[in-house]
Amino acid sequence: MSDLITQLNWRYATKKFDTTKKLTSEQLSILTEALRLAPSSFGLQPWGFVVVTDPTIRIQLKEAAWGQAQVTDASELIVLCRKTEFGEKNVIEFVQDIAAQRGIPAEGMAEYQKMMTDSVTSMSATDLSAWTTHQLYLSLGVVLSAAAMENIDACPMEGFDKAKFDEILGLKEKGLSSCVICSVGFRASDDEYASLKKVRYSAEKVITKI
Repeated sequence: MSDLITQLNWRYATKKFDTTKKLTSEQLSILTEALRLAPSSFGLQPWGFVVVTDPTIRIQLKEAAWGQAQVTDASELIVLCRKTEFGEKNVIEFVQDIAAQRGIPAEGMAEYQKMMTDSVTSMSATDLSAWTTHQLYLSLGVVLSAAAMENIDACPMEGFDKAKFDEILGLKEKGLSSCVICSVGFRASDDEYASLKKVRYSAEKVITKI
């Protein structure tokens, strides 16, 4: 069995974290780098990630997450956010980054830039919000897998008041809006969920080969 499959079997949505165990700076850097390297449609990265370590702020966030202990008890809390406005200027910035990092002229990507711009600007506000949110779930999957590979526990969470999170973290001023959160740290030795057998449908039920 590959290391990846072994670790995916090892991981679970950790319900109880050991409050005495903290991620090292290197471990946290691995997770944030995994987020930075996550895939997105066209590679446009319409997101921002907020790592919350301040205990006072996390107490406020816990209240906005209906008292879920993972918000305060995990080593760190990662808030995955979408950009609230995304349009032509973001595409231009991305193309300029490509040109700078690959050492090629931006002018040579004019058609590619137009295609991306047309795709993004043709969306309604509702569709754009849905599209940017979808991208975040790609990054969530990446960071969960990265955490598992590093023997770091994690718990993805959607159950929180997004408007209150945005207010507490001042996300509106940053042009961001919270979509999903992920607590990361180390499981408590008495977390009863850690020893439960992982339940997934068989491959025959969910995989179709044509």
